[in-house]
Amino acid sequence: MSVRALRTEKLDLRVSRSTKRTLEAAASASHRSVSAFVLESALARADETLADRRTFSLSKAKWAEFLTALDAPTRPLPRMQRLLTEPGLFDATPIPTTTETR
Repeated sequence: MSVRALRTEKLDLRVSRSTKRTLEAAASASHRSVSAFVLESALARADETLADRRTFSLSKAKWAEFLTALDAPTRPLPRMQRLLTEPGLFDATPIPTTTETR
């Protein structure tokens, strides 16, 4: 929560003893109160759940511009092509190492 809003609503929930202990441990590990930890966690999950349901509006001109950009031919990206064709870190042959004796 980047902007501090006036908190006027209350949310209560009942949990088992083990659930409460788990939440307390996680809150402590993240240096937050249980309330702050639960609120931040719940809001993060809500954002994930709602991400594909959010909408945005464009003017007719901006919508036409957006469609034009989508329909435009792709432009060559040599660095991207090189990235996709070169062997990756895990594709490379391992370099032999020497071991020290004790």
